[in-house]
Amino acid sequence: MLWKFSPRWAPRRLGAAVLVLAALPVLAQSPAAPPANLAEAFAQAWARQPEQAAAQARRDASGAQRAAAERWTPEPPALQASLKSDRLTGNDGAYEIEAGVSVPLWLPRERALTQAQADAEGLALESRLRAMQWRLAGQLREAWWGWQLALLEQQAALARHDNAAQLARDVARRVAAGDLSRADQNQADGAVATAQAEQAEAEAALVQARQALAALGVAAPGAGGAEPRPATLVDPTPAADHPALAELDDRARLARHAQELAAVQKRANPELTLLAGRERGARGEPYARSLSFGVRVPLGSSSGHRVKVAMASAERIEAEQAHLLEVQRLAADSAAAQARLAAASAVAEASARRVALAQQTRGFYDKSFRLGESDLPTRLRVEQEAHEAERQSARARVAVDQAVSTLRQALGLLPQ
Repeated sequence: MLWKFSPRWAPRRLGAAVLVLAALPVLAQSPAAPPANLAEAFAQAWARQPEQAAAQARRDASGAQRAAAERWTPEPPALQASLKSDRLTGNDGAYEIEAGVSVPLWLPRERALTQAQADAEGLALESRLRAMQWRLAGQLREAWWGWQLALLEQQAALARHDNAAQLARDVARRVAAGDLSRADQNQADGAVATAQAEQAEAEAALVQARQALAALGVAAPGAGGAEPRPATLVDPTPAADHPALAELDDRARLARHAQELAAVQKRANPELTLLAGRERGARGEPYARSLSFGVRVPLGSSSGHRVKVAMASAERIEAEQAHLLEVQRLAADSAAAQARLAAASAVAEASARRVALAQQTRGFYDKSFRLGESDLPTRLRVEQEAHEAERQSARARVAVDQAVSTLRQALGLLPQ
């Protein structure tokens, strides 16, 4: 069977091929499942971070640096060879060949300080990764509770619209029966329009909150996700193993080791040379063998020595000062988070009592309105008050969970 090329169908086939090729990356990437809690959301977000992707390579580099610091020489030995002859000058048969090896030597204390710096590099790498996780947890917690509040507002707006629509239908039936006026119908329809506008705003806020989670690589979850409340604290001083403080401690330690190592490396490394030679003075003379040792010791300090010492000293001072400021900031954040949690708990309790009273009052006025004992404006006002009480109570419950997350963030705890 012969196939013929048809220009008529070529553009369509080409367009279909382009669409298929463009869809391949999308099909290859399976969408992430909505997380059930903050811990799962954090796992999804951290798995997409470039720091996590490069973590193993950085650990390998740190291990290689530690292995290099354990060698017997700072640099690999070097071979050297030389040949002398008078073949191009007198051609008397003079001949000399020399070969040997040159071995660099550690400066005093240089090897021990290099090993200590390599160990400090490894510790600094791990603490830097934990600090990055902690900062990512802060961003995720903010986006998570922003989504929860937006979802709550969307559900509250939907409930208000349903209640307003039901009330408008009741008013329409009573207007048709001649019990209420056309003005009452307009008021009920106006309440429905207001509920529709609030619902549209809530939907827009929900989309924005969903995009904030998507920017972190997390799918939009359902409602909930409260974290366990930490033990009651009295002293807001942060713990020494707080990720932010541990990162600064390791930075300062690494800078101190770098400063000590730079102070030792005032000059280049000395070299030990072992040479074996074979030579003769003229043609016919026997070859003489020789063995020589040599030591090469550089004099004076290198040009970059003072720069390394100054830079390491500046890094150490900066890290130590940043540690002091971070302790104060974290203590203030912890105290503020504890106060916020206490206030949120009190507000949630008061809001729950208000909801119970508002729902009871709404039941009374709904019955009296159906019996014609109360007017529509009063019924609308009571309905608005009940809706606002339910909305504030739901927001208060979410605020308690958000305050718990804020306190855990201030304490340096990852999502659970």
